[in-house]
Amino acid sequence: MLPSLQESVDGDERELESSEEGGGSAEERRPERYSNSYYCLYSYQGYSSSEQAVDSDDGSPSSAAPETPSAEDFSIPEFRVGCYYCLLQQEKLLETATVETNISPPEYVTCFLGGSEKGLELFRLELDIYVQGLKTNLDSEKSNLETYIKPYLRSWFEDSVCPIQRVGQLFQEKLTFLLHAALSYTPVEVKNSDERIKKDIHRFLSAASLQGLIQEGTMTSLCIAMTEEHHKSVVIDCSGPQPQFHNAGSNKFCDDWMQAFLNGAEGGNPFLFRQILENFKLKAIQDTNNLKRFIRQAEMNHYALFKCFVFLKNCGSGDVLLKIVKVEQAEMPEAKNVITVLEEFMRETAVA
Repeated sequence: MLPSLQESVDGDERELESSEEGGGSAEERRPERYSNSYYCLYSYQGYSSSEQAVDSDDGSPSSAAPETPSAEDFSIPEFRVGCYYCLLQQEKLLETATVETNISPPEYVTCFLGGSEKGLELFRLELDIYVQGLKTNLDSEKSNLETYIKPYLRSWFEDSVCPIQRVGQLFQEKLTFLLHAALSYTPVEVKNSDERIKKDIHRFLSAASLQGLIQEGTMTSLCIAMTEEHHKSVVIDCSGPQPQFHNAGSNKFCDDWMQAFLNGAEGGNPFLFRQILENFKLKAIQDTNNLKRFIRQAEMNHYALFKCFVFLKNCGSGDVLLKIVKVEQAEMPEAKNVITVLEEFMRETAVA
């Protein structure tokens, strides 16, 4: 069973703090510490076995050993950090490489250091996508390294780790609308904003959605159903001093988790923001699975149907969960009858 919302938030904060070497004083754990980040890009080029073999002084073949980088080539922080690394191969060069050259095309290893020891694991998907942006721009021109590659690598922490935190700080109490849109698969349109804010919002929605946690076919059907039902996207207008939402919805479940984000904002820790978001998704999946179990029982047990009523009333997100289950159980006649009764109950509850 998942911990309560507040226990989850408190536990994640303690884990992120304890992962720092030695704990340290309050001054040492200041929020600025999470923004310290490091990057490096290594390139190497291999040779065929015939090209690598060289003759020693006595005429016998020996292998040319690669030069080992010195310690000065690495930036090593004074506390534990997370490490991400990725091998990049250039497909175009692989296709054009010829056997006659005996030279393999250059390959690159990208390495990022930053954040807490375990926190960087939460952003694996974002970092994978970010590193792919280098593929089309890595070439042999030195000018490209200065004009594009270095600035791109330098921004990895701000562009991959911080968007969720920035969105939370930007929207404050209105974050509940974004959480509801992500949970209900409602499309979101951003107007009159700069490109960075727009990208941050869509990255937040992508991270907050249940994609990967439920079946892909269910997601597609749910997106279609939600679009047809609402007929309108949630519109975020950023033209004024504060973003304004139109056609937005919310529920108690999203309101409670929004409060968790507000509480987490005090520490200035982007990894805590992401952990709260992961817990939000896991709790939604747990509630969905519980509802599906109750519905299966209710097909032959009226007491289980009553348990469905109670669960939908108390979970805080019954409006969304019932729609998710309805899409998944569309081809099951017995479950369809139960869901019809539950929908009527939800309508009566909303009116009351």
